[in-house]
Amino acid sequence: MIRRHALAFRTTLMLADGGLAIGLAFLLSVVRFGQGDVLPSLRSALPDARAVIVVFAGAWVSVLWMHGLYRSRARWTFRSEAGDIIRATLTFAIATLAFLYVFKLPDVSRLLLIYLFPSMAAMALVTRIGLRLALAKLRGSGRNTRFMLVVGANGQAQKFADLVESHHELGIKVVGHLMGTSTDNGVVLSRTLLGSVDDLVTILHSEVIDEVAICLPLSVQEVIDEVALLCEEEGKIVRIPVAVLERTLSSGRIEEIDGLPILSLITGPDRVVGLAAKRVLDIVGSAFLLVVLSPLFALLALLVRLDSPGNAFFRQARVGLHGRSFQVLKLRTMCAEAEGQLDELRGFNVIKGQAFKMERDPRVTRVGRFLRSTSLDELPQLWNVLRGQMSLVGPRPPLPCEVAEYDVWHRRRLSMKPGMTGLWQIAGRREPEFDSWVEKDLEYIDRWSFWLDLKIIARTVPAMLAGSGR
Repeated sequence: MIRRHALAFRTTLMLADGGLAIGLAFLLSVVRFGQGDVLPSLRSALPDARAVIVVFAGAWVSVLWMHGLYRSRARWTFRSEAGDIIRATLTFAIATLAFLYVFKLPDVSRLLLIYLFPSMAAMALVTRIGLRLALAKLRGSGRNTRFMLVVGANGQAQKFADLVESHHELGIKVVGHLMGTSTDNGVVLSRTLLGSVDDLVTILHSEVIDEVAICLPLSVQEVIDEVALLCEEEGKIVRIPVAVLERTLSSGRIEEIDGLPILSLITGPDRVVGLAAKRVLDIVGSAFLLVVLSPLFALLALLVRLDSPGNAFFRQARVGLHGRSFQVLKLRTMCAEAEGQLDELRGFNVIKGQAFKMERDPRVTRVGRFLRSTSLDELPQLWNVLRGQMSLVGPRPPLPCEVAEYDVWHRRRLSMKPGMTGLWQIAGRREPEFDSWVEKDLEYIDRWSFWLDLKIIARTVPAMLAGSGR
């Protein structure tokens, strides 16, 4: 299974199954023996009842795993899932009772276990139904969805697109196909034909594309090479559903969907546990700081309003992960009509490349200069982080007009969520070359680890206190 997409689904199920097993054991024990004394039979029979409960839950998860209840199912049905859970429960019940008999633990309540086993089975089924319904609702609302472009308009491409979308837990939507060879002409597709492989760059730049699947015959190996190289340069994940490739694409890794081998070329961070920890840090950190800093937000907003007419907060369109557009939230540092004056000031740009920066910008207010020098104007972006549009650490969030002028290699910086801070902030924000900014972002992407994020956050605070902002 494609690891990046399936691991979160499996991990959620495993944690839910284990946690519910522990919760049910304690709850039924309280119901059976009373509120005052939890698990008296286990306590008298075993030295550490709580540890046994944890092992009990781990064993339950292991039995569910052995019965295939964490594998991806393209054609999920209530009947098949319920049947597997019943078989797993019977296996687990027999193993548990055998363990109690072998180790002579007669004090453990058999009546409690009679209540517990069916309850665990029922909760396992309810959890799976609930999780699938929740995922379906998220996908239906367009959230937590990744978008795939399929290069190829042949039968293999059609089957692969159907296969990917049939696994709803992957959260992948195929946006359409590109015709790769002349032999693609006679195929009737159920999805939109967006053009030919010659239109690849245009599609990548005009649509939100997270992954590109190359479904072309090996006879056009040069086309496969060109498409793969271009997509890697832009930071897209490349999937090639073939068993063996006769070329140097061995830098990727082989994964599978329903037994179909897929070569995955991933140029950005792919440590699933680390990325999950990064998101947890974003949620916890942004929520905590939004609460703690709320008095400061109120004070700064008041100062902005007293200094110049207009709203205290400023929204601006920015480009996020793989081209997703979002509205960044900042404290206003310029006069209200600043956007309309930009064209008149472009000749004073001190940045060489696809960005704008001006020394002593006349549009910046008095309070705005202070906010910019301390980066306090960017604190409201914590709301963007909490919503998942940004991260605490990541590449600088660009403007749409900047992205429109990017070279191909610049676009790889869009393969990771933009951040409130990053290497560009602590090491290169006064650099006059835009290419140097991008190099810092790509260095961060290539070196990324959870610990690197923590180091950057630790170095950002002194930079803010020193007033080294733009």
